[in-house]
Amino acid sequence: MQDASDLALSAGDWEERVLDALRLALKRRMVADVPVGVLLSGGVDSSLIVGLLAEAGQSGFKTFSIGFEEAGGEKGDEFQYSDLIANHFGTDHNQLFIPSTNLLETLPRTFAAMSEPMVSYDNVRFFLLSQEVAKHVKVMQSGQGADEVFGGYHWYPPLMDSNDPVADYAKVFFDRDHEEFCRAVGDAHVDGDHSLQFVSEQFAAPGADRPAEKALRLDTTIMLADDPVKRVDNMTMAWGLEARVPFLDHELVELSGRIPAEMKIMGGGKTVLKNAARRVIPSEVIDRPKGYFPVPALKYIEGPYLEYVRAALTGPTALQRGLFKPEYIDELLGDPKGHITPLRGSKLWQVAVLELWLQTHDI
Repeated sequence: MQDASDLALSAGDWEERVLDALRLALKRRMVADVPVGVLLSGGVDSSLIVGLLAEAGQSGFKTFSIGFEEAGGEKGDEFQYSDLIANHFGTDHNQLFIPSTNLLETLPRTFAAMSEPMVSYDNVRFFLLSQEVAKHVKVMQSGQGADEVFGGYHWYPPLMDSNDPVADYAKVFFDRDHEEFCRAVGDAHVDGDHSLQFVSEQFAAPGADRPAEKALRLDTTIMLADDPVKRVDNMTMAWGLEARVPFLDHELVELSGRIPAEMKIMGGGKTVLKNAARRVIPSEVIDRPKGYFPVPALKYIEGPYLEYVRAALTGPTALQRGLFKPEYIDELLGDPKGHITPLRGSKLWQVAVLELWLQTHDI
């Protein structure tokens, strides 16, 4: 919530305040009796963490990156950028590449580590990366949360001038509309459009007047806590690794909530954070296209992965459960690479994760 003094601040003022708050957040999270590493994806957020640690006098600390084989013409790593940052700041960098042949055997253990069904590919990424990182350090810093806190996702700009925020948010964010949900899920499990109702109630709450601010508040206070934070916590703790998230420092989040939405969203998203980062890290990392780097083999499902999910979704356990309608499953299996959500996820992978999680936990 902004006050009158906030409105007098320039973009440069906000950038300086963001950097100061992040420096303090990192200082708090470097307190440990053991070495602290950094998960370095090569994006702005993790690169800025590395840069600020170096600025504070840290040297030779360990950084870690992970990559997967290309599939469907989509690259599975961002090593060129993580290498750039590691070399620039002289970190002790560790690069982990996962061939597809090793990925499939990991999935059951990933499902077992989930406290609830989680469809993001990042679960597998964090599980495998945590396995490697835990061999070297027991505490690590992660850039998780910066996109929600500083407006980095592609669904925020369309909401800046929205006349129907709930419908526009649903259009760019929901994996399926209610009509498709009814086609997908067994009739016994359908009793109303709870997703749309939930967003409507959240957007109607006082304290966020503009459409983009409503979405930022919802994503920061609820979506972030119920998905990415749980994901990182589950996958790191599966290997006894403690993840620390400086971008979720409460004072930094409160500061970001006071920054005008335009300064965060316009200009490609996360603008105030990117401009602040220019004072610390190389511009090549900041000005590149935004990375969204999935696990390609789980987005463009084929070969042994397709047989794996087919067996789970068409086997006797799934059929007896009746959670999904067989004709919808057949539709997805008939074109496994063609059903991609607005957030660039595989619809087939999503339904498979839910069924496989239920089977893994004997539910």
